[in-house]
Amino acid sequence: MLAIAAAPLGVKTLVVDSAPDACAGQVAPLIAADWTDYDALERFAAQVDVVTFDFENVPAETAHRLAEKVDVFPAPRALAVAQDRLAEKTLFRECGLGTPEFMAIDTRDDLDRALASIGAPAILKTRRLGYDGKGQFRIRALADADAAWEALGAQASAHGLILEAFVPFERELSVIAVRSRDGDFRTWPLTQNWHTDGVLSLSLAPATDIDALQTRATDLARTLAERLEYVGVFALELFVKDGQLLGNEMAPRVHNSGHWTIEGAVTSQFENHVRAVLGLPLGDTSARGFSVMFNWIGELPDPTPVLSMADAHWHDYGKQSRVGRKVGHATVCAVDAGTLVKRAGDIARVLKRDEQVQPLAVFAQT
Repeated sequence: MLAIAAAPLGVKTLVVDSAPDACAGQVAPLIAADWTDYDALERFAAQVDVVTFDFENVPAETAHRLAEKVDVFPAPRALAVAQDRLAEKTLFRECGLGTPEFMAIDTRDDLDRALASIGAPAILKTRRLGYDGKGQFRIRALADADAAWEALGAQASAHGLILEAFVPFERELSVIAVRSRDGDFRTWPLTQNWHTDGVLSLSLAPATDIDALQTRATDLARTLAERLEYVGVFALELFVKDGQLLGNEMAPRVHNSGHWTIEGAVTSQFENHVRAVLGLPLGDTSARGFSVMFNWIGELPDPTPVLSMADAHWHDYGKQSRVGRKVGHATVCAVDAGTLVKRAGDIARVLKRDEQVQPLAVFAQT
């Protein structure tokens, strides 16, 4: 999607991916190379003016190596911090963003000590790698500690672990932000998100009742971006608890919960990311109206109900079907809440996905 956004700006793209069938290869030349194939990466760097990424598991060392040859945005340091949940949570607190309680876990005894301090329920996670519910184990009671260690303990020495307190949040929000090379900073309206089995299922933008939260989220995102000297788009995932924002994760890239911006905002997150890393002026991040994004997980449904609906848009990522894999999305837009809920509901009804849009019932009443 970055390559597609770059083309109207007259920008040519070249893609490197460790998978030879990466979907970006459908729209741009693709070099298949391992992230540690530094000879191939050096040849890649010699052909481009700027390097960026849209996958946060690119090793930070790879980004550092490339930065010796060519401009890399966002900076490798930002990638490294976002890849380590302990460093990430520590940075959040330094920037004034509260977080759930957390403790680093290196041994089985560490886990027992952390559970005695934090209590249960809690979530044991790998410090590095893993997203969309991967690399984590929910500890519902202290008796689950053995099962949690059995599931993740082997990764303690390789990646480190972190125990986080479970937050009985009222809702999940994300702020998608962009910062340019010259420090211009903008955010899109807060997005409300719902997950199924740890994977994003539905997003609503703008979220409801966000005036005070939007200001707070924007200030926090700006502080993070300036602290990291960030260039490009990133997402800050947030919990709302008792009217306050708590930091969950930072994604150093264009983000799934911002995909609605392709049709629902004046300038999409993808276009603004390209503008930012190339040093071009940023575009308007205002919403055009209301948007709902359906995420398609595992396999694509029939596109006909979406394509038959007014102001509804289909995105097929060209990926093979696989359980838990994001294979596409659809965005439905409208100028008012009632029309949006009706359009999304009609699509869900035909596709037999009423449960997926159930969260919108509350939105329809606001």
